[in-house]
Amino acid sequence: MRTTVDLPDKLLREVKRLYGTKTRTALFILALQRLRDAKRIEDLRSLKGKLKLKIDLARSRKVRDLA
Repeated sequence: MRTTVDLPDKLLREVKRLYGTKTRTALFILALQRLRDAKRIEDLRSLKGKLKLKIDLARSRKVRDLA
């Protein structure tokens, strides 16, 4: 999708350098992925203490350790 935005060149250069992205498109994709991931984490954290899960932690850890 094409979108026209007016962004500060200095900020774009700095962020591209910090994250090692070569293109503006790569930079925007990375930024959108990080925004998405941060929101998903925030949403999951908001559920803390609200869900009752029936999980045998000892058993699940044992299975995971065998992998």
